[in-house]
Amino acid sequence: MIERYAAFTTDPAGGNPAGVVLDAAELTDARMLEIAAELGFSETAFITERAGDRYRLRFFSPLAEVDFCGHATVATAVALGPGEHLFVTNAGEVPVTVDTSGFATLTSVPTRVEPLPEADLTALLTALRWSADDLDEALPPRVAYSGNLHPVLAARSRERLADLDYDVPALKALMTDRGWTTIQLVFRTGRHTFDVRDPFPVGGVYEDPATGSAAAALGGYLRELGLVAGDATLHLRQGDDLGRPSRLTVGLVTGEPGVRVSGQAVPMS
Repeated sequence: MIERYAAFTTDPAGGNPAGVVLDAAELTDARMLEIAAELGFSETAFITERAGDRYRLRFFSPLAEVDFCGHATVATAVALGPGEHLFVTNAGEVPVTVDTSGFATLTSVPTRVEPLPEADLTALLTALRWSADDLDEALPPRVAYSGNLHPVLAARSRERLADLDYDVPALKALMTDRGWTTIQLVFRTGRHTFDVRDPFPVGGVYEDPATGSAAAALGGYLRELGLVAGDATLHLRQGDDLGRPSRLTVGLVTGEPGVRVSGQAVPMS
């Protein structure tokens, strides 16, 4: 049975829709991809094995398998119910805690941050139809990893972030060649608050309404560059520009190599 959840929201009309298949043991890769394409959500999650509270979890976008997906992980955990769940993903083990209200917290695999080569930055800006003057110098471009690779670009203004009109074929080709999953575009609205957007053409989706993997990557980026304190709670607003408001909480804890990402998930009618 295919279940449908909206993640990082309390409103089924908001957040990021995710398909959830709790028993996919008999499904082939081709069928899982077909289901994801039929649903048309940015990702659909499939549990292919289970041993107690330990689950093998795979994710498919409409075009390809994805190593890790935060919003579909949250949706799957909430679908399973309150408690502690451990998901074995292509990227590694991701534990998730769910409370009785449907509020879930995942802990990503260890994050890392890499330079964004100048040639890649130039190509990325060109595909986005941005210029170097559009960037916030206080948040330098980098590539951050949290199970997937996400270039992080910070806009100088909210208007620049709002005006998303990228060259789809060019950005998709660049992301495919570099192995990038989404582009984490951010605008810092306060010390610990950000508005974010995530183009996702490699998954067959123009933009992701809520991206848990990119949220974890952003947390790792901010920590690595010393742009927030060692222990910090960040609040991300995403999806507003799409009409699907999403709210993600990112937790950084000293001594934890991963990043915590929290939010609600609710069934869709």
